[in-house]
Amino acid sequence: MAEQSRSALDYLEKTSDFLVKVLLAGLVAATFYATGIGLIDAVLQRTSIVAVSIIICVVSSGWLKNRDRYADNPVKGLLHLCADIAILAVGVFAAWNAWFVIESQQETIYELTTFDAVVSIGGILVALEMCRRMWGWSLFTVAALAVIYLAFGQDLPWIFQHTGADIFEIADNLWYNSNKSVFGSITNIIISIVFIFLIFGTLLEASGAGPTLLKFAFIVTRRMRGGPAHAAILASSLFGTMSGSPVANIVGTGTFTIPMIKKRGFSPSFAAGIEATASSGGQIMPPIMGAAALVMADITSTPYLSVIIAALIPALLYYFSLFTSVVVEARRQGISPEPLAIEDRLTRQDLINSIMFIVPITIVIVALVLGFSTALAGFSAVVGLIIVSVINPDVRQNPLKLISGMLRGANSGAKLMMAIIAIGLIVGTIDSTGLGLKLATVMSAVRGESLLAALFMAMAGALVLGMGMPTLPAYLIIILILGPALQNLGTAVLTAHMFVFYYGVASSLTPPVAIAAYAAAPIANANPFTTSFMALRLGAAKFVIPFAFAFYPSMLLIFGFDGLELTWTIIRVAFAVWLISTALGAYELVGMNVAELILRLAAALGLLITMPEVQMGSFALGVALIGYHYLKFRIQVKAAGTAA
Repeated sequence: MAEQSRSALDYLEKTSDFLVKVLLAGLVAATFYATGIGLIDAVLQRTSIVAVSIIICVVSSGWLKNRDRYADNPVKGLLHLCADIAILAVGVFAAWNAWFVIESQQETIYELTTFDAVVSIGGILVALEMCRRMWGWSLFTVAALAVIYLAFGQDLPWIFQHTGADIFEIADNLWYNSNKSVFGSITNIIISIVFIFLIFGTLLEASGAGPTLLKFAFIVTRRMRGGPAHAAILASSLFGTMSGSPVANIVGTGTFTIPMIKKRGFSPSFAAGIEATASSGGQIMPPIMGAAALVMADITSTPYLSVIIAALIPALLYYFSLFTSVVVEARRQGISPEPLAIEDRLTRQDLINSIMFIVPITIVIVALVLGFSTALAGFSAVVGLIIVSVINPDVRQNPLKLISGMLRGANSGAKLMMAIIAIGLIVGTIDSTGLGLKLATVMSAVRGESLLAALFMAMAGALVLGMGMPTLPAYLIIILILGPALQNLGTAVLTAHMFVFYYGVASSLTPPVAIAAYAAAPIANANPFTTSFMALRLGAAKFVIPFAFAFYPSMLLIFGFDGLELTWTIIRVAFAVWLISTALGAYELVGMNVAELILRLAAALGLLITMPEVQMGSFALGVALIGYHYLKFRIQVKAAGTAA
């Protein structure tokens, strides 16, 4: 009897898996149609994709998939099963009702009924629970507090008090508002733009371009001391800009690079830390910059091409700091370049496979330069990648790999939707209560006339709000709350967004919830907490560079600037990055004492201050410190030679 029951459950699981694949295929087809062929009714598209995403995520996280965990606690298992059924029924019906109500409101005067309001509350609860299942407690907590705040904030003191909201206002603001709510403009951006790039990222991996990309990285960095560590930085920057996910990037490249970094002689925590920092940095590296940059372009009404141009110099400076950190660590441990292993050498097929990442990236850039929409650029890149992937014999032998890759991309999109509907709850709350503008007013009063103080407040808020969240939800929450305050300071809209975006990315490296470091640590068999602090040290430049372009917007290249001034700014910031990286590593050519560390950090700080006399003095101090360090190195070498 037990065997029959288990067989029936296995059959049911296979059936549900098939249903999920059908729904994922539908998401892929809808994405292709909407980005490259024709328009779909906006409300129908949003509500149906949210409903389908709920079904996919419930099945993947439901009782059926986890039934073995409840073998010793059948009551808990039964509750999980009942919750799954309720979520499916309520979530899908609430999405359908949202389509009906929003369409009715657009066509005629429609007043919400009590039934509509109750259904919306059910939908909100489903959104919160699915966010918790897919993304953990951090984002769930923020979204839940936002809903509670909207419902009961009228009893709070100070700026947090608002006029209150009854059940109809909650329903209207959080569920049935097609501009700022669960089915609002942000959901539309994700569906219309981000989905196609998620499919592009997974398809790139499925086509076999990933391993070839990694080989090219090893070839380019073969003469460097860090070897595989430098290759990890290069590969992660290229792969990460396309995947848009630090964790996916770590899994995609870290499984190859981390063992090789350890084999070269680096510590496990360093191997995991450098992979985490490089992978998270992929999101700030043009030309694609993951999903958040696509959203930034749409929210700020800035051409996407301008966004990637603005991101170029800061991203290069960040990766310069990572290369510096590896050089410092390699010198400290006495690691030298090694001959390239036979298996790492490029073959004829590798050269052919390189077409698979050169062609789609070229298509994206050319399409954007010609003025095509971001969505169409993504669609064209996917089509181009599918066409050229036939050059890979593995794809020709098993073309289903491409379909599997596209389905994985759609699955990532469905999972992302659970975060986005939670973001919709936060957006609706902020919009209806005016909390963002109130916080902006308070920040303006607290900071006085100090831009530096306001930037520090924004940085702290961004790091706290972004902890434990994927970059896109973190960036959206942070910019919604802190963006108005930065713009009130006279900071350009794109500069404010870039500043917040950087710290949204940096939050994935910040203890205690350093999600990127925690993903890399198990691969290296390293302590997650130690890895998070190593990643924080290695990625320290990510905390400095945003202040540099906030005070010197010319670094973003899209504002008016003088060529000579820009060159001097880049030299100063690069020099500051070098001084910080070597100081935090306590090594350059030989070890440093505490006085040298302090003086290097002071010189780096002075290089970023706006007063010219301080800049020149700090530059001179930095040069003197490097000269002194080189002299100390020569003395030690001479002493060692004499002793020998």
